[in-house]
Order: sequence, then C-alpha cells, then structure tokens
Amino acid sequence: MYNVTLIPGDGVGPEIAEATRKCVDATGVKIDWDVQECGIEVIEAEGGVPPRVLESIRKNQVALKAPITTPIGKGFRSVNVYLRQELGLYACVRPCKTYKGVRTYFEDSNVDLVLIRENTEDLYAGVEFQAGAEKTAELIKFVNSIATGKKINTGLESTGVSIKPISYEGTRRIADYAMDYAGKFGRKSVTSVCKANIMKFTDGLWYDECRAVALAYGAKFEWDELAQGVQPDAELVGKVADLDGKVEYKERLIDNMCMQLVQKPELYDVIVTSNLYGDILSDLCAGLVGGLGVAPGANIGTDGAIFEATHGSAPKYKGQNKVNPVALILSGKLMLDHLGEVDAANRLEQAVADVIAEGKDVTYDMKADRNDPTAVGTQEMAEAICRKLA
Repeated sequence: MYNVTLIPGDGVGPEIAEATRKCVDATGVKIDWDVQECGIEVIEAEGGVPPRVLESIRKNQVALKAPITTPIGKGFRSVNVYLRQELGLYACVRPCKTYKGVRTYFEDSNVDLVLIRENTEDLYAGVEFQAGAEKTAELIKFVNSIATGKKINTGLESTGVSIKPISYEGTRRIADYAMDYAGKFGRKSVTSVCKANIMKFTDGLWYDECRAVALAYGAKFEWDELAQGVQPDAELVGKVADLDGKVEYKERLIDNMCMQLVQKPELYDVIVTSNLYGDILSDLCAGLVGGLGVAPGANIGTDGAIFEATHGSAPKYKGQNKVNPVALILSGKLMLDHLGEVDAANRLEQAVADVIAEGKDVTYDMKADRNDPTAVGTQEMAEAICRKLA
C-alpha cells in the first residue's frame, strides 16, 4: 500500500483527477489517496497554499496534482513554482512521445524526447524588483556604480528588474540527474541547452558544469573541443555509474535548439536545460507530439515528488466532462515508475496508447473532426482505459 497525496486542483482539475485515480487503481497497485483541496478558491480564501498540503506531501513524499489556476499579471505567484521551491523539487521531467492516433505534423518521426528542466534557479527564482519602487532605484544605482562596463541606462522610475541566479551546485545537481536518467533508461544522448554566447557568467557557468558532469560519467562528447580544458566534476568522480561512452553529450544554444527540434526532433533524446528555457521548450516539445493534452510531467526532489499534467486548468470547461485526461493519466504512469511499479506503469501506458490508436472512446480533441458526435467524455475515456487494464 502506497500513501499518495492527491490534489484535485480547480477548473477541470477535479474531473481529470478522478479519471486518473480510476486508471491508476485499475492497474491493481494499492494506493491510499490523501485528498488535499488546494484550488484557486481555497488559496484565495486561506491566503495561500494551506500548510496542510505541504505537510501531506512531505509525509507521503509522493503527490499527484491536477492543474491549479494562476492569475496572470496579478495575485499570487504560480502554485507550481511555489511547491517546487518549498519542497526542493529541483528536477522537472517531461517526456514527449508520439502515440499512434494523435494528430501531429511529426507522426512519421517517432518523437521520443525527455526534457529535464532545472526547477529552482534562473529567472523563475522570483528575485524581482518592481518598477518605481525605492529599492529598485537603489539596486539600479548600485549596479551602475560597479565597474563592469555595463549599465542599466533606462529611468530609475520606469525600470523593473529580475535577477537570474545560476549556481554550480544547482547546475551540477540537474546535470547529474540528467546523465543518471540517461544511463538508467538506456537513452543515447544528453543535450545541454542555454545561451552562453550572450550570458557568459550564468549560462557560461551552466555549460562549464554540464561538461564537467558529463566527463565524470564518461560520456562521449559530440565534439572533442567541448572537453578541452575541462576537469571531471570532483564531487561526482567515483560516485556515479561509468557510462563508458554509451551516452553522447551535446550542446545547443536555445534559439538553435528550437529550430533543430522543429526540423529534426528524431535526432534528440534527453534535453537538460535551465528553468525559463525549459518552460518554453517543454511546450514546444509537447507541440511536436500533439499538444499539452498528451504531455505528462514530474517534479522530483531528494525527499519527494509531484506528478502533474503540463496543461492548465481550463476553467471554461469546468464541469462539462469534456476534456482529455491523458496528460494526467500519463503523469500517473510516471508516478508508478517512481514508486517502482514498472510493470503497472507500462501496462497503463499501453492501455492509453491502445485506446488512442483505436480512436473510438476518445474525447473530442482527439477526433479527426472536433465536432464528431461519437466523441466521449472525460470519465468515459478513462473507463475505456480501465477496461484495457482488466
């Protein structure tokens, strides 16, 4: 029996959470679901994420979370970001895989990517200064007083500032996770993505440490020049699996990576990147395989993990039993993998794939014609998946 925190969220969240619970339970894995309400109404009423939610996740160390609405440009910050930072969930893992029957421009490419995103640093760390605030003006004056040769040349009253922290420790941790993941799951390559040609002291640091970690793992470098002058990460030498050249280490700049993924996604496997770039690339990769409706996600830390769909709460569809539950169901598959229930995880994914391929018991968005009257509802699609698991 596993104890798992279930956060139904808001909008369509409760519907897809119920659908996912049905499917996970249908695998035969015994789970005691600890349901914690934490939708936008609860957060606004209680002035933030209730402490009981964090306590439950810390106790159970595993959570399945449906989408929660985040106001745009006002109100509280993203609950997703808050939970990741509070719980130390430093690795965001987002597989993007083509399934037969899902409409996409890349059906013949057999896309099978895993995006691994650093969750705790970069511009999403939330170190921001509002335009017009006294402290912002003080910060700008301080920056302009430092002899770096660079200044903020806009007005003190009209400029907002965000800080982009990138550390050796944070980069090492996520690069280590990515290389270890590639080794465990038989992946062929890890591509590190940043913009080091412009941001030399943050993204440049990112490349430095990714290279050092790759050397510690014995990865094969795409170009020998990448390894010149780099020493294997001393923290990892002798403590990690020797991949003995079985995994290739590559590097791409973020803008070029976007173009490469659109032109030839089949050339890439595991992609590791920082927070902002990872957020952008995860949606791009989801687009390659048919959209956010089939894009699962996991957020992993040393002492816990949260599994969630990549898409939002879609409040306009609330209560209509209409939306596609696959992204959260596949997140449940990732959760089962994490729990060590690999056979159940594989059976669940195969059941999802079979239902999609048959094209009969699927929601409207997975039909060739979105107005097809034979489309089924959220719960009916989940029940069809459950029948495959029987």
